[in-house]
Amino acid sequence: MKNKKLIQGFKDAFHGIISALRSERNLRIHLVGAATAIAASFYFKVESHEILFVITAIFLVFIAEMFNTAVEAVVDLKTKEFHPLARIAKNVAAGAVLCAALYALVVAYFVFAQRLKILYKLYFF
Repeated sequence: MKNKKLIQGFKDAFHGIISALRSERNLRIHLVGAATAIAASFYFKVESHEILFVITAIFLVFIAEMFNTAVEAVVDLKTKEFHPLARIAKNVAAGAVLCAALYALVVAYFVFAQRLKILYKLYFF
């Protein structure tokens, strides 16, 4: 019986991820960015410690985006009318996504900037 509950929990979590991907345009945009970062990591043969930063940044952005989606859904469930607290909740959740995305950009800069500069010089100079 416990195994069925555990398996159902994993199924529910997977359905939550799929639901977020289907309903949230920004999450799909982040998915494209994540795939690009992973592909670039393999192309440039980044070090294992660098790929850990890349993967951490990717998951941080995904987690923040999904929490943002959950907060928006709960707020919308509670009230359709304007309420200052609802606005604060949504803005703070969106701010968390922005912080995660900025962290991902910082990681991308430190991991890929020098490699891209070398690649640029190789092909354009």
